[in-house]
Amino acid sequence: METVLSGIRSTGNLHLGNYFGAVKNFVKMQHEYNCYFFIADLHSLTTHPKPDNLHDNIKKVLSEYIACGIDPEVATIYIQSDVPEISELYLLLNMNTYIGELERTTTFKEKIRKQPENVNAGLLTYPVLMCADIIIHNADKVPVGKDQEQNLEMARKFAKRFNHMYGVEYFTLPEPFNFGSDLVKVPGLDGTGKMGKSDDNGIYLIDEPGVIKKKVMRAVTDSGPTTPNSEMPEPIQNLFYLMDLMSEKDTIEHFKAAYNDCSIRYGDLKKQLAEDTIRFTTPFREKILDIYNDSDYLAKVVKRGAEQARESASKTLREVREILGYKPF
Repeated sequence: METVLSGIRSTGNLHLGNYFGAVKNFVKMQHEYNCYFFIADLHSLTTHPKPDNLHDNIKKVLSEYIACGIDPEVATIYIQSDVPEISELYLLLNMNTYIGELERTTTFKEKIRKQPENVNAGLLTYPVLMCADIIIHNADKVPVGKDQEQNLEMARKFAKRFNHMYGVEYFTLPEPFNFGSDLVKVPGLDGTGKMGKSDDNGIYLIDEPGVIKKKVMRAVTDSGPTTPNSEMPEPIQNLFYLMDLMSEKDTIEHFKAAYNDCSIRYGDLKKQLAEDTIRFTTPFREKILDIYNDSDYLAKVVKRGAEQARESASKTLREVREILGYKPF
C-alpha cells in the first residue's frame, strides 16, 4: 500500500474551502492509503507565535480534523514536534543543501516581502524541513497546493541528492497527489477568488450561527439582472456555487429561475444560503467543541500518533545515520 503524507497548518480554523478542498478528500484517502497527517507546529515558529497561542492552535486544529472525519484509529495523526527524528533529519539534510538554491525559492521571496522585519533562518530552510517531514516516512505521494509545488520539487531534489551522494537508492522520490475532479475550489464571500484565511472572506466550521449570518449577508452582490437569462457576474456565480454545496436542489433551482426572469431578491438568496450553511456547519461545530473539551481523549490521540510516527521515523533515521557513517561501536 502506498504511503501518503500531508502536513496540516497549526494556525487558524478550518473554513469551508479547507473542508471541501482537501479535508473531505483526506477522510476518503485514509481508507485507501497508508496515511500520515501531521500538525506542522515547527514550521509555525517562523512567525514567532506566543506559547499559549501555539498550544491552543494545535489543540483546535487537531479537534477540527478529527471532527471532520480523520480517524486516529485508521490514519496516523501526530504533532510534528513530538517526533524529534524529524528535527535531526532536518539538520542532516541541511548539510547538503546550498544557500543559493534556498534563496531562489518563490515561497522564501514572498515571505521576506511580507515580513521583512523577521527574515529568520527557518524561513530560508523551510523546504528542507518540509523534505524531512516527507522522507522520514518515505512517502510516495504528497497532496500539495499550487503554492507548495516548488517546495515538493525541492524535496525530490534533496532526496535524489542524498541517494546520489551516498551511492544508495534509499529515499523514495515523492510525487504530488492530484485529487483531479475531486478537488473543489470554494469561492470567497468578497466576490473574487477562493475562500482563504488571509483574505478574510471565509466561513469557518467553528463559526456561530450569528456570525455566519452576518458574513453571508455582507457577501458582495450587484444591482441585479436587468434582462432575462443574462450571464451572471463572478460575485453572483460565487453565491450560487456556495448554494450548490449547501442547499437542496429545489432551492437552487428556485433562485436560478428567479435570477433568469429578473425577479430575484439577493437578500432572500443570502438569507436562505445562511440558513443552509448554518444547518451544514452546526454538527461540525458541536463535534469540534466536544473533542476540544475532552483533554483526556486528545492526550490519547496525540500519544498514539507520536508512537506510530516515531516507529516509522526512528527506523528511517537509524538507517540514514548508518549510510552517513554514524555506525554503533
